Amino acid sequence: MAYLSKIKNYKDQGLLIARIGLGGMMIFHGLPKLMGGIAKWEAIGGSMQNLGITFMPAFWGFMASAAEGVGGLLILIGLLFRPAAILIIFTMIVAAIQHLSAGDGLMGASHAIETAFAFFILLFTGPGRFSLDKK
Repeated sequence: MAYLSKIKNYKDQGLLIARIGLGGMMIFHGLPKLMGGIAKWEAIGGSMQNLGITFMPAFWGFMASAAEGVGGLLILIGLLFRPAAILIIFTMIVAAIQHLSAGDGLMGASHAIETAFAFFILLFTGPGRFSLDKK
């Protein structure tokens, strides 16, 4: 178990792996939404009704799609890391509220909640040494 005591020396490598994995998955989820066009953005942006925001659903849907797609890329490369993380966290909170409001229960909302927690943790840890923000 002595090797476990040295794992703390690889924090930056762990953050790089987390950024690649989480950023890549956000790109995977966000790009189809981003490419979906106005009809898709309006459908996604309709989730803002749960927060009492009923105007400009296409704008909100586009912003959510961009937060996932473009934000995921920014997370992956470690550029504008914390602003991107904040936008993804907000998007995941809205997604979780939408799932709960739609009656999907905690199981339906769990992916968005887990993703929000992962990015919340990254918000505090930062992108690590192997990022464009550190260059």
